[in-house]
Amino acid sequence: MFVDIANIEIKAGDGGNGAVSFYRSPATALGGPDGGNGGKGGDVIFQTDSNISTLYKFRTKKKFFAPNGGNGAGKKCSGKSGENIFIKVPHGTIIKDVASGAVICDMDKLDMTFVAARGGKGGVGNFNLKSSVNRAPKYAKKGKPGEYFNLCLELKLLADVGLIGMPNAGKSTIISTISGARPKIADYPFTTLSPILGVVNYFDKSFVVADIPGLIKNASKGAGLGHEFLKHVQRCKVLVHVVDVSLDNAIENFEIINKELYEFDENFKNFPMIVVANKIDIADKKIISKFENYINSKKFKFFKTSAVNGKACLDSLLYLLSKFVTKSGLES
Repeated sequence: MFVDIANIEIKAGDGGNGAVSFYRSPATALGGPDGGNGGKGGDVIFQTDSNISTLYKFRTKKKFFAPNGGNGAGKKCSGKSGENIFIKVPHGTIIKDVASGAVICDMDKLDMTFVAARGGKGGVGNFNLKSSVNRAPKYAKKGKPGEYFNLCLELKLLADVGLIGMPNAGKSTIISTISGARPKIADYPFTTLSPILGVVNYFDKSFVVADIPGLIKNASKGAGLGHEFLKHVQRCKVLVHVVDVSLDNAIENFEIINKELYEFDENFKNFPMIVVANKIDIADKKIISKFENYINSKKFKFFKTSAVNGKACLDSLLYLLSKFVTKSGLES
């Protein structure tokens, strides 16, 4: 199951209390203070893990509390520090504060760690509180409380290429053709209910392609499945807009999706986009020609394909994508 948002509570450990103690022995009836300090509370640390792809485990486990530090003891013994706890999350997880909505950290790097809640400092024992004016303090300091936060975890897929388009445009077929991904494919809309990732190996290059669930009109306002998954497109380096040209309204569908992208995030206007006219094997040649002329007038790269029966120039598309994701650009 794909889960891309979860709310959790985290709390770092409290610092241990300092000890009040005085040295005693048969030879020394009135020894000085020897109370030790309390130990530091454990931290709560987030860590990216490439083996995790969803936030599913946070559906059942929502509280992560680090151990407290140990209390100080006599003979100047300090309390044991609380152990840190590590919360493993997928690469691409954004950590937000629930109350304010502010982004605390973007876990966008592999093997990245982030200390989200720091453990409380241990209290001071009376041995370390003695002074020239108080040689035998009969008190100690308590440990400081650990930090507490109510967090929202939000996963944004880290894919190089994002496949977008209307439902049933053929995105799932394309990703299954060019990668090892095996999404559900059927002849009706919304067969893909969550983003699908596929790794494409093209000669000596490899890159990740994401099949984003079908968008529809008003997706940016929450219609259909689009609003839930539009955010996953934001990290892609290039968009591949798949359009079913067997339909008479191919141009209209193309513009509907672009409008939803731009309304969701204006930065999409600056995203490089490749347009793929799919299902040319069952499309009217006049519609294909009209659509191609329209896309060329918009200055987008254009490809024609039939992902089902292989009448595709998918190899040329992969060549172009491999150049782009390796920063060679789309100029040629």
